Amino acid sequence: IYFLWALAIKRMKGHIAGITTVILSILIAIIVYGMPVKLALLTTGFGAMYGIFPISWIIITAVFLYKITVKTGQFDIIRSSVVTITEDRRLQALLIAFSFGAFLEGAAGFGTPVAISAALLVGLGFEPLYAAGLALIANTAPVAFGAIGVPIIVAANTTGIDVMAISQMVGRQLPFLSFFVPFWLIFIMSGWKGAKEVMPAILVSGGSFALAQYFTSNFIGPELPDITSALFSLFATALFLKVWKPKNIFRFSNEEKGRLLNPSVAAGKETYTTRQIVKAWSSFLLLTGFIIIWGIPSIKDVLSLSNIQFNIPGLHEAVIKTTPIVTQDTPYAATFKFDWLAAAGTAILFAALVSKFVVGMKFGDWIKTFGETVKELIFPLITIASVLGLAYVYNYSGMSATLGLALSKTGHLFPFFAPILGWLGVFLTGSDTSANALFGNLQKITANQIGVDPILTVAANSSGGVTGKMISPQSIAVATASTGLIGKEGDLFRFTLKHSVMFVIIVGIMTYIQAYFLTWMIP
Repeated sequence: IYFLWALAIKRMKGHIAGITTVILSILIAIIVYGMPVKLALLTTGFGAMYGIFPISWIIITAVFLYKITVKTGQFDIIRSSVVTITEDRRLQALLIAFSFGAFLEGAAGFGTPVAISAALLVGLGFEPLYAAGLALIANTAPVAFGAIGVPIIVAANTTGIDVMAISQMVGRQLPFLSFFVPFWLIFIMSGWKGAKEVMPAILVSGGSFALAQYFTSNFIGPELPDITSALFSLFATALFLKVWKPKNIFRFSNEEKGRLLNPSVAAGKETYTTRQIVKAWSSFLLLTGFIIIWGIPSIKDVLSLSNIQFNIPGLHEAVIKTTPIVTQDTPYAATFKFDWLAAAGTAILFAALVSKFVVGMKFGDWIKTFGETVKELIFPLITIASVLGLAYVYNYSGMSATLGLALSKTGHLFPFFAPILGWLGVFLTGSDTSANALFGNLQKITANQIGVDPILTVAANSSGGVTGKMISPQSIAVATASTGLIGKEGDLFRFTLKHSVMFVIIVGIMTYIQAYFLTWMIP
């Protein structure tokens, strides 16, 4: 409640809201929950370390890669190449925020899709707050399957439920939301009238994504739904726009006759050769290639040999998890894994290094640009470290378990609240994977107690979690960092909050109907 007040009402800067909230959480953990001071402080530090690596590492390298394209003039060509497909801002949002962003979510996860797609939209001429907000909302569709299916795999490991069953159930919930998200993006931008003008493109974008998501999750598994859906949607929409154009071209109010009033970010119509366009896009093509290579299990295993892993002294297994729903007390591990070579951020850094040679950037300028990137991101990095500290204090003190147990007492209505539990988990941790690890077993046990198939509620934890991603402090910090909105976290939070609440209510109603009226949809 304090964090919501600090960001949405008081409009504090993100790092101030984050630091004061984590201080408040430490006090509650110590005074109310009886957590020893030493453990509370160690837990906060442990979470902050995770916020710095791998989360902040991804943001630094992603923004750095984007800045390379801007510094070398390649982004002007990228902008022009997108404009040749469509000058309509609505359709650009579908291609970049929805389809390309979903691909990055499936390949890398964490903050990569929001950081890259929001920065691309700003470069195209979108107002930064709009770009950040649209990127966050668009990221709803792919989050449940995340990077190579990790959230679903974690849910299966946590609950003992077959991974394919959870994948199938999520694939019978999320496609409905995925089909709706493109329409909602356009509706936010241009209202009902504007959405009607481009309805054919919306149907192609959302329909192709939803169909691919359903078939991949139900017949192949949880690893590929995001990548296949995103690529299918991206190519289907781009090809469709070659043969169909809207009657009216939508531009923002600060644009005049197709050009921004600010000539420094004008969407030019210069003609470039195919070679020039490929060269301009090379940084993002390399990004895609390196992320795919880093995600191949055999290569990931080799890269992981360089991992540095250690237990946090004084915290590792010093906290015991014991609640009314768990039959056996278990020590809570506190192990920090510094997978410096296998991390997604390192894959992006390699893409940035190779890009230097492709676009012809001097090594001195490359190093200077990296230093500028780190300097610009100092406050967002503080925000991320503090909110991850907050998430870990919530988990280790028992506050998260308290909230979960409270929602599990809703009885017959629990299927409606099951997605809200996932939404809460992602808001607290910034990760659908973490939310599934946090509340997956609670979902299973509560479902068994009320006579509902646990496959549904465990899947709903993941499906509902996607709707909390757009308001997670971690995601907000990533989006503001990549769009130059540092200090405007409260404005962005206000922008996304109502959409997040609406989406989770939709998933809650859907889950309730499936629990009691459409049980044949459960695997």
